[in-house]
Amino acid sequence: MPPVHERHALREMTLDQRYLLLPVKNGGKKRRVALLVGGTAARDFEIELSETPDWWAHLDVGAWQGQKVKVRAERLNDEEVKALQLVKTSPTLWNAAEIYNEPQRGQLHFSSRRGWLNDPNGMVYAQGEYHLFFQHNPYGWAWGNMHWGHAVSRDLVHWEELPIALYPPRYHDMAFSGSAVVDRENTSGWQKGENPPLVLAYTSTGRGECIAYSNDRGRTWTEYEGNPVVRHQGRDPRLLWHEPTRQWVMVVYTEDSADTPPRRVRDMAFYTSPDLKVWTYQSRIPGMFECPDLFELPVDDKQSDRKWVLLEANTEYYVGSFDGKVFKPETPKLKGHRGKDFYAPQTFSHDPKERVVQMGWFRTATPGAAFNQSMSIPLELHLVQTADGPRMTFNPVKELEVLRAKSHRIDPQSLKPGDKNPLDSIRAELVEVRAEFEPGDAEEVVFNIRDAMVIYDAKKQEFSVNGHRAPAPLIDGKQRITIYCDRTGIEAFASDGLCFIPLPINLKGENRRLYLETRGGTAKITSLEVHELRSAWKVK
Repeated sequence: MPPVHERHALREMTLDQRYLLLPVKNGGKKRRVALLVGGTAARDFEIELSETPDWWAHLDVGAWQGQKVKVRAERLNDEEVKALQLVKTSPTLWNAAEIYNEPQRGQLHFSSRRGWLNDPNGMVYAQGEYHLFFQHNPYGWAWGNMHWGHAVSRDLVHWEELPIALYPPRYHDMAFSGSAVVDRENTSGWQKGENPPLVLAYTSTGRGECIAYSNDRGRTWTEYEGNPVVRHQGRDPRLLWHEPTRQWVMVVYTEDSADTPPRRVRDMAFYTSPDLKVWTYQSRIPGMFECPDLFELPVDDKQSDRKWVLLEANTEYYVGSFDGKVFKPETPKLKGHRGKDFYAPQTFSHDPKERVVQMGWFRTATPGAAFNQSMSIPLELHLVQTADGPRMTFNPVKELEVLRAKSHRIDPQSLKPGDKNPLDSIRAELVEVRAEFEPGDAEEVVFNIRDAMVIYDAKKQEFSVNGHRAPAPLIDGKQRITIYCDRTGIEAFASDGLCFIPLPINLKGENRRLYLETRGGTAKITSLEVHELRSAWKVK
């Protein structure tokens, strides 16, 4: 092991291009690196510097272009000292022409151009754009250095990544998860110009819950000078406007109890504010963990029967009532998704169609790549009345239909064991399957989607994806299934969305075959569509 130098290593540079490129070795030792502008650390982060990099991270230095700066690194070994000398300026990102064309990158799901991504943050619609912020490490393949990345879309399908929205203000004071709203009535007084400001709330790990606002469509952000607005041991503030009481609500995960002295708990706490600046504690719900979301839905689309949903990071949720201060559960805690590695979802504020649209962190690992993880496809949420009470449904948004490149509609038929595969002629890498069937005396109806096994067990009325099982009742004697398949995973839906199973899988690129069969008897296939999909990335 090369010796580690206790002193700082310094590299003086002139920023003659927009980006600073830094050589990264996935899995290497993390070292602290700072960009010193005028002797002050303008950026301060950890990175796995290497003389033999897997990829090059980029730091946007456009704000200081033309200036002389110093790059300072701590405790480098001899190889890392050499790596520091490789740091260079560039007018573009590393390997920019290949971004979105990499074989490991999902083509239906948003992922960052470079580095790590996790929780969706600040999801809001404003001035014709959906904004998707996200937890982001721009300097590494793994978690760390939490920034707020930023992307926008006009249709929920095609996303354009913008410059980073929030940087950590100092070393290890990271910008953790949060939310965003439009202050339509300018209660904050921050509006400049014709359009109301965008306002976001986030957790500063060194300070508490903080507020920032924007008057230029989210392209730049100003921190509220009174930050933090809430101090506690917690994170992940969710903002919403409660119209009946004409006030702002913040629901936030907290680990401080209301006792004196406080005990360690896992609760969701509710605060209210008239102006997004001064917040008053109101109540709490015990036994919920991280990344809350709170939204209202009609039951069976009846506007006269509306309920509130309080959801935690793993998508478990309560259905109940909310008066602007207190949430009262009317159900036990219910299961959301039934798959694996779908976490910390959030819904868009101010959807123009007044829908509740959710996206979650889809934990799709991409070993060896310069990027890691992705977001789920956008899902429209509803509440339906069942024999067990109101339950939430998850279904792909209609906007995804724009990705259909070639459609196959298979004739209705009875399918028994040994029959010819109805999907035999189709080869597709990216695919959407929609099927409706009556199980009849079949024990199982089996879809093999590029070796991912999607099975409906008619006897048990269970739906499964590669062994991840969940209840999926017949509705009016039929089962309706939707499957989305990308390079990096499957999202499957049954029972009109009552059952949602997301599953990250790195599928083999050469296998593009699809199969449909029955086991143990005959099923009646009443409707079957397969859509070959085009990439959602618009590569310039």
